[in-house]
Amino acid sequence: MSSRPELRIDWATAEAARYACEKRHYSRSVPVGKTVRIGAWEDGEFIGVVLFAWGMNRNLGSPYGLQMTECCELVRVAMKKHKTEVSRVVAIALRFLKKHSSGLRLVVSFADPEAGHHGGIYQAGNWVYAGRTSQGFEWRVGERRLNKRAYTGMNFGKEALTVPSNARKVITRGKHRYLMPLDDGMWKQIELLRKPYPKRERSADSGTPGNQSGRGGAIPTRSLQTPGGEG
Repeated sequence: MSSRPELRIDWATAEAARYACEKRHYSRSVPVGKTVRIGAWEDGEFIGVVLFAWGMNRNLGSPYGLQMTECCELVRVAMKKHKTEVSRVVAIALRFLKKHSSGLRLVVSFADPEAGHHGGIYQAGNWVYAGRTSQGFEWRVGERRLNKRAYTGMNFGKEALTVPSNARKVITRGKHRYLMPLDDGMWKQIELLRKPYPKRERSADSGTPGNQSGRGGAIPTRSLQTPGGEG
């Protein structure tokens, strides 16, 4: 019987994060802007990254009474084949993040049913399921989903669309929202929002974060500005 591999969590370089996201994540992309990059090693071998960022939504923490610096988004889990459970890697990465991010109280992540995801790693990690986001839309060229940051820009705070002429607009279902409180007070508040976990919709679901179509954020919160975490 093989023993459990030695797992190490530490800061990852921008190059390592880019490689993991482009090779191991279904989006094949790195979030635009600054992220906090946490790497994972199994028996000394680099297996991938867990990335956190402020995200594109400046009001991510507002529904929970939190300031921008108190809430962040888990935007990527990108790993090669490995032995350690993904939920364990994420749990240790969360503890590492909390240790180095004073004032951070809540992490939010999303699972995208359009990509066949229901949030299996969050369910295994006892995240609080808070229901779905509102219905939205995305642009596709053929069956390829366009990264929103690839066709939007900021012009005095307003998005300026430059959608390819051959793209089509597709209505999408809301994403599954998962919450991970980082202190006792936030746990008491967030636990009241818990809903039954959604079931897997199709076998292709890998359980990796579903809201990973370029939602990385341009600027991290102050609590995420750690020496090893700037993109």
